[in-house]
Amino acid sequence: MRLAHIDLDKTSISPLNMRHGKRSPDIADLLPSVRQRGVLQPLLVREAVTDGMIDPHRFEVIAGRRRWFAARAVVEEGGAVEPLPAAILEPGDDAAAIEASLIENYARLDPDEVTRWRTFTRLVKEGRSVEDISLTFGVTELTVKRILALGDLLPRIRELYRAEKIDVATVRHLTLATKAQQTAWLALADDPEAHAPTGPQLKAWLFGGPSIPTKHALFDLAAYAGQTVADLFGEEAYFTDAAAFWTAQNEAIAARRQALLAAGWSAVEVLEVGEPFHAWEYEKTPKKKGGKVFVTLSQRGEVVVHEGYLSAKEARRARAQAAKGKGGQDRAGEAGALAKAVRPEVTSGLQDYIDLHRHAAVRATLADHPAVALRLMVAHAIAGSPLWAVKSHPQRTRDPAVVESVEHSLGEAAFAQKRRAALALLGQSAEAASVSGGNGDDYGAAQVFARLLALADEDVLRVLAVVMGETLQAGGAVVEAVGVHLNVDMAVLWRPDDALFELVRDKQVANALLREVGGAKPADGNVGETAKVQKRIVRDFLEGKNGRAQVDGWTPRWLAFPPASYTDRPFAPVARWAKVEPLFAAPPEPQPLPVAAE
Repeated sequence: MRLAHIDLDKTSISPLNMRHGKRSPDIADLLPSVRQRGVLQPLLVREAVTDGMIDPHRFEVIAGRRRWFAARAVVEEGGAVEPLPAAILEPGDDAAAIEASLIENYARLDPDEVTRWRTFTRLVKEGRSVEDISLTFGVTELTVKRILALGDLLPRIRELYRAEKIDVATVRHLTLATKAQQTAWLALADDPEAHAPTGPQLKAWLFGGPSIPTKHALFDLAAYAGQTVADLFGEEAYFTDAAAFWTAQNEAIAARRQALLAAGWSAVEVLEVGEPFHAWEYEKTPKKKGGKVFVTLSQRGEVVVHEGYLSAKEARRARAQAAKGKGGQDRAGEAGALAKAVRPEVTSGLQDYIDLHRHAAVRATLADHPAVALRLMVAHAIAGSPLWAVKSHPQRTRDPAVVESVEHSLGEAAFAQKRRAALALLGQSAEAASVSGGNGDDYGAAQVFARLLALADEDVLRVLAVVMGETLQAGGAVVEAVGVHLNVDMAVLWRPDDALFELVRDKQVANALLREVGGAKPADGNVGETAKVQKRIVRDFLEGKNGRAQVDGWTPRWLAFPPASYTDRPFAPVARWAKVEPLFAAPPEPQPLPVAAE
């Protein structure tokens, strides 16, 4: 047996259900609870059987028919229900025994979710895992995690939820809120003239919009170069530029992190913006016993520092080591001494002074060495950096036939050969998918730079050309400009294939292609035929079949440089080239100065 959450529309009542075929059951007692909190007790289901074959994507309800009908009734009313918790039978499971076991264990679990939270929290403190709790009570791990998340709520919010004054969607969004946001939400809920957001509106209130209060800034507002705006009462001010705020805030967070490390904490982990810190997943651990610091960042710029925690696994390991006796204590003491020994030599302010002056001196000198700068630029384009974001073109589309056509084209094969040569120059595997597309690691860029310094200018330019090719955007005016400037010959790098002719479905276009390939006579003689027939004749000309004279080296106007169209209807490449063509026109011939008459 396995536990999972299953969408309602993927379930149906099993013919094995003892009440199958009878009229719909009375669900009046269940419906209010399902409307408010959804289905809580798992249904007993098995994989559906269709025409003697097991369908792993559909399930039949063996036990839990009334719960299933109640969930369907909520949907028919226009409401929404979350995926249903279910125990999925494996072949050979004794359904009656499993159902009895689930009912017995579930009966131990108080139906009130707040009381469940107390039960689950106590079990976690006793060393039980989420999986253990899930199996004990016959609920999914997701259900256990959701209930444990109630621990992130202020006690008053939990009590409002227990009293059913807050619905399940609202309380789950509130588990993502910081304590300050929860306090603010309660203030709105208590104000009869205000509206406390609920459901989806609450999520938008928590995470949406760029309104970041200035009170959340860790940096000195007097030195902030950006702008802020205050409300009409002047009680609250906000940053107008979220990007500028986060630049300054991240610098302040980095300085705070260095200060915490200098204070002797073994580690300081800054979580991603919006990632919650669930205290129930950790144990309080003092600094002298190796406790860590976790820093959470909200979308609204709020920074919360959680000092003195270890994950449950790390805490158990620490206790096991301490139980070994004096040897373990000595090692713990050595670890603490080592943590204190890594205190930085300089303060964060002095470090900034040193870094910025070294930076100014290096770039002033670099400007006099363009060959070195070229190699450094190529290294950044390949490996990336916190200030560089270079992406390789994925060459993907929703049509798999187009993807396959491009992957097997002459142009792609020629470029792949040049890519392998560039990878060899860089000392990388020839099987690598791309030269560019690094993860922004500063050390990685330095590695590539060192390799490029050992290459001749000609080889560096070869690598650069491949990187530029990988990062050239398809479907843009730049492709038109480069193709015309380099006089790209598509007849050398492209061959007609099935994908092209499958995508041509316009009868007028098909006739124009036939006229271009076979001439006016076959085009006029088949003008009334379907596009499919005319495309077949075009292919006969290209392959020299069915008595047609073979035509070699044909390239559709669409693919040529500059491009052209077959009708007077819009065609994007022509429009793009028309826009940039004046930029690449030949300069006018200089005219002789007029000679003044004597």
